Amino acid sequence: MGYILAQFVGALAGTGFAVLLFHTWLADPAVNYVATVPGPWGLAAAFLAELAISFFLMVVVLSVLSRPRLAPFTGLFAGTLIALYITFENPVSGMSMNPARTVGSAAFAHVWTGLWLYFTAPPLGMLLAVEVMRSSRSIRERICAKLHHDARARCIFCEHRMG
Repeated sequence: MGYILAQFVGALAGTGFAVLLFHTWLADPAVNYVATVPGPWGLAAAFLAELAISFFLMVVVLSVLSRPRLAPFTGLFAGTLIALYITFENPVSGMSMNPARTVGSAAFAHVWTGLWLYFTAPPLGMLLAVEVMRSSRSIRERICAKLHHDARARCIFCEHRMG
């Protein structure tokens, strides 16, 4: 619960700090505090888009993490996907993938359009991805929640020890 609370506090604090530094630009109607809102295709399209990008991101992260040679590059894979999402998916749903990110911007913009979809679609997409990946026998045996295993300590998730 503390992690979830920290996400929301961080989103609000980060947006608040940005507002202090860049109020004129962030308050501009074209930017509107970077509020996450559904695009012109509506709520259903935004919901499906958020579900899809969250699902695919989680599939990629879990796939890369399950391969020891690729695992150290998980951040690069995820970052590349997010850059692509910002470029191509943003017009459909506003590209949130995180309810805290949506709330952080919405609080300053006073725009709460479709808030429910940003609380439901990303977690559903990620949970669906985990279930799909767990059903894959080759992944099931090697999957772990950590991005990197420290050679000096046993992993509390998968018992992995590098050395």
